Amino acid sequence: MPELKSEYDLCVLGCGPGGFSGAMRAFDFGQHVCIIEGGEIGGAGVKWGALASKTMWELSKDYDVAARTDRGYKAENLSVDFEPVMDTVNQAVKERQYQMLSQLETFSPRRWKGEGSITLLTGWGSFLDCNSVCVCNESGELQTIRAKNFLIATGSRPRSYPGIMTDQERILDSNGILSLKDFPKRLLVVGAGVVGCEYATIFSNFGQTQVHLVDHKECVLPYEDTDVSRFVQKRLEDDGVLLHQSASLKDILKKPDHLEVILDYPTGHSEIIEVDKVLISVGRCPNLQYLNLDKIGVKLSDNGFLSTTNECRVTENIFACGDTTCHPNLVNIAEREARMTAKVLFDQGSSHLNYQNMSAIMFLNPTVATVGLSEQQCQKQGLNYRIAYMSNEIMARPIAMRSTKGFIKIMVTDDEKMNILGMRAAGPQVSNIVMAIANLMDHNKGAAEVLQSVYPHPSISETTQECLRLLIGKSVYKAHAFPKLIQVRCWSPEGGYVDCS
Repeated sequence: MPELKSEYDLCVLGCGPGGFSGAMRAFDFGQHVCIIEGGEIGGAGVKWGALASKTMWELSKDYDVAARTDRGYKAENLSVDFEPVMDTVNQAVKERQYQMLSQLETFSPRRWKGEGSITLLTGWGSFLDCNSVCVCNESGELQTIRAKNFLIATGSRPRSYPGIMTDQERILDSNGILSLKDFPKRLLVVGAGVVGCEYATIFSNFGQTQVHLVDHKECVLPYEDTDVSRFVQKRLEDDGVLLHQSASLKDILKKPDHLEVILDYPTGHSEIIEVDKVLISVGRCPNLQYLNLDKIGVKLSDNGFLSTTNECRVTENIFACGDTTCHPNLVNIAEREARMTAKVLFDQGSSHLNYQNMSAIMFLNPTVATVGLSEQQCQKQGLNYRIAYMSNEIMARPIAMRSTKGFIKIMVTDDEKMNILGMRAAGPQVSNIVMAIANLMDHNKGAAEVLQSVYPHPSISETTQECLRLLIGKSVYKAHAFPKLIQVRCWSPEGGYVDCS
């Protein structure tokens, strides 16, 4: 058991991406930090979510490419074994976990002789008052930790579906995927948000599973623009995923050798589907139930999250980050919030986070990247905006890669400056261009200013260049020649869409 200090500068509850980043940033400032973690280090960012699922996606993508027969080559006797696949996923998880543990051990009080320190304590913490928590370990032993400040970074867990119990054997949530022993022959995914679409993509990529995707909405990714949603939906269907839209999960009947899933539709009829496994993917809820927040006078918001200021402050000395707050459940947001908390706490200055410019990636087939406002959001805010759309079918690098399924769409203000409002892109390597657009947005750059740079050829980044050229009427390829592949439109609250090409 580590030697404990009488009082820490910061106590971090949870060692996922947010908690770990916040602790290390406080350590940068020479502070003594205690991290309390009761589960697996890395949390949903490593073990139960991002890293594990993206490793699985990468493996599935490799297999999908190897299985293609439209490029002049063909792999003979191609097969895939689920057990080695999951061994590789777990290897990736362990690699990251041991990197985190190694760093925490390096800067523990018993080894580190410089300024500050990091103490990792295994157990579950709950508040006693605003300056102390009680920590209960697996053996039931209790310890009291005192600190001047606290960061709540306890993350989230998969949300349950009303009336359906997950057993992590035949009815799973995203945490239970790692417990699978082989590829299910028939899998039904409930929920067509990002996680549901990603797992539908993963299992369809491997080609061993008949995938059903169910959602009560009329389209997948319903919060995204219609063209993005339709593109993803078409790709899922092309990959063999069977979509059941405007359908609600009524019940799951367990039979000895299969599951019978009952779906209800608004028209009044029902449908029964026979599958082997069901994956419940209907969002996440914050892990706040054991913190005894009433002891510090904190109440949850109506939607069950912690309410924070723009400095991530809950009370005077208690902060929160990541999935515990009502912001998108993204690793990059959790890390940024936690790092900013450390700066605020230890007088290093701060700048409020711009959540509009947060970039995100959806690991589908192909990848979808987003940053800034969508068209839906622009219209909801009543903004006059201009949009340029360009299909990958017209761009050199995707043509060379023989991977032309995709597009780039950039929204700018409909004025002389044409400041970038947002981007939506799908296709190969779009994760490499989304950050460039985010950086331009952070610096309030307009379309013409961006084009002063020379873009490498052939590259995916050229798609952003040509899209921005469209907006100022200087593109190499013209919308009039390729009306299905290239579009420039304007939108205003008064007149709606107008062709601006």
